[in-house]
Amino acid sequence: MQMEKFVEDIIVRDKKQFREDCLSPSFKLVGTENITPVIADFTEYSPLHNGHLFCMREAKRLHPDALFVAVIPGLFERNGRGLPYIMTRHKRAELAIKLGADIAVEGPPMGIMGSGQYSLCLSLMFKYLNADYIPRGYISQDPEFKIILDYINNGKGVAPKPYKIVSMEDKKVLLEGKLSNDDYVIVSLSKSLTKINFNFKNKFIFVPRLENVSGTKIRQLVSNGQVDELDDMLPQETINMLKKEISDDHAPLHDTRATNQLLNNVNNFSEKDLNNLNLIDSQTVDNILKNRPFNTIKEVTQNITQGFSTHRKQRILSVLEVGIFKDEVHKYINSYPQKIRVLGYKNKEVLKKFEQNLKNNLQGDNGKIWQ
Repeated sequence: MQMEKFVEDIIVRDKKQFREDCLSPSFKLVGTENITPVIADFTEYSPLHNGHLFCMREAKRLHPDALFVAVIPGLFERNGRGLPYIMTRHKRAELAIKLGADIAVEGPPMGIMGSGQYSLCLSLMFKYLNADYIPRGYISQDPEFKIILDYINNGKGVAPKPYKIVSMEDKKVLLEGKLSNDDYVIVSLSKSLTKINFNFKNKFIFVPRLENVSGTKIRQLVSNGQVDELDDMLPQETINMLKKEISDDHAPLHDTRATNQLLNNVNNFSEKDLNNLNLIDSQTVDNILKNRPFNTIKEVTQNITQGFSTHRKQRILSVLEVGIFKDEVHKYINSYPQKIRVLGYKNKEVLKKFEQNLKNNLQGDNGKIWQ
């Protein structure tokens, strides 16, 4: 119960921040060149494993004079699959700094958005950071996927369609079939960067995924209390952080939802409110209205339609848990990023360089562009 209360408090606090951000103006991009080059890396770090560390070190090796900025998804602590993160973003940021990142900033609230929506927000963050380099780990060794990576390296957008990947330039089909989640993120990101007219030619650093590291297996072993058996996949710093958070009843969060809050929303939202929730469909709303009240999250899950995405049900659970409406999400995206929120930094010298970049390139209505 203590863990669930901890999660409920996070959601209440983050919902307040989200709604304040919805009403906040964005800032203007007035410059397109950093004083100090920036490696902008979007990674969930749930948790930070040897594969993440390998990608980070490779990017830093190639560009040792650049600031490594880790964009760590933030509000509501739910990932793109709608599942809770293993630790809070503040602890994931702290760990990233310990293991080599220079700055960690808060990314968008992934779990309550569709993949295209959070990909657009990530692209806007890269644009406003004026990302000079974007490291991404990839999985597929298919020669056709390598062609896609070449397209992206040349600054050409590619777009995911049902069971195929196409060139945005000439609509040519580049690959038939579906991609793994990590590879899909690369394609979706290139599409969003193209839509916002961000020139990403030669900016991606594609790093092949490290073998024998599985985020799913890591989270399973953590759930089973077998943290010490993960020394072949996790840096010691991650193991130490997990143990400390577990002892404080602040981890592992990936098996915990705000159950009472979710059930209260599902059982008491009006038909209008349910229909206005982000990502939800009318059939799911009809199922909820017909079969409520619900006593367990499992019962709610059984009434959510499957849809095209394998992660759809978990995303809908996150939307029901938080209670965020479509118009709020649209307002949030339209003014994103409202601020560059710094979650952690290596030292004051690094922070000064980062702030100089922001002052050089961004202009806010209220004079404040970061916090």
